[in-house]
Amino acid sequence: MQASNRDWYAKPLAAATGATLTALTMTPFDVIKTRLQTQLPNASTTPTHQTPLFPKPPPNTCCQRSPADCIRNSHSLAPSVSHPQSSQLWGSRPNPTNPNPQVVCLWDGRAIRAQRVQGFWDAAWRVWTVEGVAGLWKGVGTTLAIAVPAQTAYMVTYDTLLTQVLPTHNLAPFAAGIMARTAVSATFSPLELLRTQLQASHHFHGTSRNLRSAILRIRTMVETQGVQSLWRGLSSTLWRDVPFSGFYWFSYETGKRALARRGYEGPGAAFVSGATSGSMAAILTSPFDVIKTRRQAFITTPSSTSSSTISIAARIVRTEGYRGLFAGLTPRLAKIAPACGIMISCYEVRWPGLRGLVLISLTISRIGFLQILIPVIPLNILTS
Repeated sequence: MQASNRDWYAKPLAAATGATLTALTMTPFDVIKTRLQTQLPNASTTPTHQTPLFPKPPPNTCCQRSPADCIRNSHSLAPSVSHPQSSQLWGSRPNPTNPNPQVVCLWDGRAIRAQRVQGFWDAAWRVWTVEGVAGLWKGVGTTLAIAVPAQTAYMVTYDTLLTQVLPTHNLAPFAAGIMARTAVSATFSPLELLRTQLQASHHFHGTSRNLRSAILRIRTMVETQGVQSLWRGLSSTLWRDVPFSGFYWFSYETGKRALARRGYEGPGAAFVSGATSGSMAAILTSPFDVIKTRRQAFITTPSSTSSSTISIAARIVRTEGYRGLFAGLTPRLAKIAPACGIMISCYEVRWPGLRGLVLISLTISRIGFLQILIPVIPLNILTS
């Protein structure tokens, strides 16, 4: 009975620990991925106004001849400039106060230019220099609020379905993963919407992307579009997460058995199998991640103009090419591979390996990363 109780404690605690460590260490990759996926395409990278204007432009000033819409630079906010292509791309409706979606507007000396982020390292550097280190952990609080309960529920639900509900079969991991992820994604979709809002461009539509402004935007959306708008992007999320989970668990269980036949077992084998399976699943489902992120980042667009997942995918291919469907893939892989490895390793080791992982977490907390986690960890049960 004591062993059973210990196993009952171990499962959710292992899942919560893995989710917390993953959220704290992988959030920068998620921020970079979101930035890459939400920038408008085809913005010119060449100067668009060579006439000297101001050494440092005053607030609310933007290059009026730019072919792309401007939102900000490192010195000031700037209102958008009408650009019909962006309206068609995102399905938004122009209006006097907010004509179109916006992109980053940079000052190159005295020339103004609209510039897109060019890849993973460029995005990381720009977030670092403009927003500081804290910008790379944008939305980490919301990520923790989502990840800990969601991943705990997900892992325990999957394990229960696999071992106690579904019949023993080679496809049982696939079915259990799909069922568990569908339930969890639908439940936590509103929080995922809030997290995506926080991690999108630092300034957007003339407002800062902080928690207060994100909540106000979501409240306005609910008032104008109804409570169901909180689940905006859920269909794209399910298109991404359901096949991801099914493929991941089927591949993971298959890979773990293959490694066991060769004599490789334990946390190391779990990490390798989890990271490999997660990477393959991430590549396969990347297009749906792009669609989901864009839907949830631009919540001011009426839902009636968003079209279906397939329509949005077709529009991305038409305007950006097939590469547009894989925007942000590098940071997504950089996040998912170790995240899947960490998560499954924590869950597999249970006791006593979990104790070592928690002690490592306590060490990290000395520099302030896990202060919110420490008070809720029942350390006494780890030493019993």
